[in-house]
Amino acid sequence: MGLKTTYTAKTFDLSGLNGISDETLAMHFKLYEGYVTNTNTYNQRIADMIGGGELDATKVAAFSEIKRRFGFEYNGMVLHELYFGNMMKDGTGDPTGGAFKAAAEESFGSYEIWKADFVNTGKMRGVGWAATYQDPSNGQISNHWINLHETGNVAGYTPILIMDVWEHAFIKDYAPADRPKYIEAFFSNIDWDAVSGRLSKAGSAGA
Repeated sequence: MGLKTTYTAKTFDLSGLNGISDETLAMHFKLYEGYVTNTNTYNQRIADMIGGGELDATKVAAFSEIKRRFGFEYNGMVLHELYFGNMMKDGTGDPTGGAFKAAAEESFGSYEIWKADFVNTGKMRGVGWAATYQDPSNGQISNHWINLHETGNVAGYTPILIMDVWEHAFIKDYAPADRPKYIEAFFSNIDWDAVSGRLSKAGSAGA
């Protein structure tokens, strides 16, 4: 993003999801809106600091901390938009076909192996995100753990499926130890058309 960019929070019509309550969604949307607000705030502070050109030595430490916080807020904003954007009401559960299933079969040998890898990534201890990325050079997909928001994203790869496993994503519906139940609910609400639409046509996996 550029220093003159201002973001507006997006809206998502997800009321009535299976296993993820409207109360949880309302809280989660408010949290997401906070990331948007903070992204704009830190971006403006950075612009103010460097508006005169090169920083003098007394401002370097402050700039560095603001830039670090900006990365956390900005990635938090984007990841939440991807997460909300790959869910839908009246989901069908596991896909019966489509581009994503084909990519999973090519990259992992079967959709079931891909899912087992993704689900177990989501069960890892700690706060973070489970993410499927696509290598744009060959169409292959792979699963990754994103710690916090800004650590673990794969440079140059395209995010295809994002699952939030911070406790705020499910704590009103499931105990912390019941994260697997939340993951099961998440899968029942995936919008596979949206997920497939994020795939590129690179390589046969994206075809």
